[in-house]
Amino acid sequence: MSSGHRTLAAFIATISALVLAIVELCVDWSGWLWPSLAAALLICLVVSMRAKAPASGYIPPENTLEPDLPIPPPLRQECRVAQVALPSAAPDYDFLFSATVRWVPQEIDVPSSFDPGGIAVQAVLLRARAFAVRQYPTSSTLAQHQLNGYLGVMEADPTGRVLAMARNVTLTLSESDHARLVRLSDVRKDEQVWEHERNYEKNKRAYLTNDVLKDTGSTVVWWLSRNDEQVEGTVDRIGILARLSAAANNSEVMPPFRDLVHPVLSEPPVEQEERVKEPPPEAADVVAEALMEWLRLGRDTPEMHHLAWRFAEYLRGAGKVEEAQDFFRIFDPGDEEGAPDVDQDGDGAAGAWF
Repeated sequence: MSSGHRTLAAFIATISALVLAIVELCVDWSGWLWPSLAAALLICLVVSMRAKAPASGYIPPENTLEPDLPIPPPLRQECRVAQVALPSAAPDYDFLFSATVRWVPQEIDVPSSFDPGGIAVQAVLLRARAFAVRQYPTSSTLAQHQLNGYLGVMEADPTGRVLAMARNVTLTLSESDHARLVRLSDVRKDEQVWEHERNYEKNKRAYLTNDVLKDTGSTVVWWLSRNDEQVEGTVDRIGILARLSAAANNSEVMPPFRDLVHPVLSEPPVEQEERVKEPPPEAADVVAEALMEWLRLGRDTPEMHHLAWRFAEYLRGAGKVEEAQDFFRIFDPGDEEGAPDVDQDGDGAAGAWF
């Protein structure tokens, strides 16, 4: 009998004794009946225990456990894949994927109808492609570490025939694609800087046009705010500031400030048609005009005519024949040959003058 059977028998005997004691207290039995019931109960207990024992009489030893049989570890196999092109989130930019693929067959008897290594590589590439197509090539280093952790877990292939994983994962770009991305990054950065500078210039022009230089008063206040210690100098510059405000708005200077505006440069004269230059006056004309002005005599007066004739005769006597002719022609151009004759004393003589 095992220890469990003995414990059960003792427990039942104790309960039965307690039941008999309670019955004796409640019912007034005779003295011979109590021992008889106790003996009958004991006999029934022994018979029931013997009925539960094995027929052969063999009782197995206590705490006998079957030894654990060692389970052989699954057979792992691996292969290397290198430079497999995987699409990225940017068109025409592919990742180059390399890794060591490790797999464990799920079927003990592998049939010759399929290659577990090929299925494992296909499963790993499908997982890697689904991950890479969501990554941008500009962050290939970060994507490589994330993919290494993502493929580092054994997962069954879609057919359930092998468990596959990958280790020593690398995810890179070709040198030409990397160089292009670097150039594009530099261009984008330069474009952003240029765009910010252009917006800054536009805002500054709008500020000057619509706020500072919208009229002469605003321009003067703006200048005074920057030179608050030069009040007299600001007053002296009102004309210049008025011209500046007018030029910024493509308008003329406002009437109240026109008297303060000083011309900067005179405009170049408009080209006129060339005029025919009159020849300079001759010396005889200058002398004749000066003589008539001095004597207050007209050109056609007899006195002036006679005086001119005398002066011409004097020039002729001095050997200045051409000058005498030019001078006398001023007063009587049509009477050269009919001039009166004069003698050497100036009283007149016979014959022509010339």
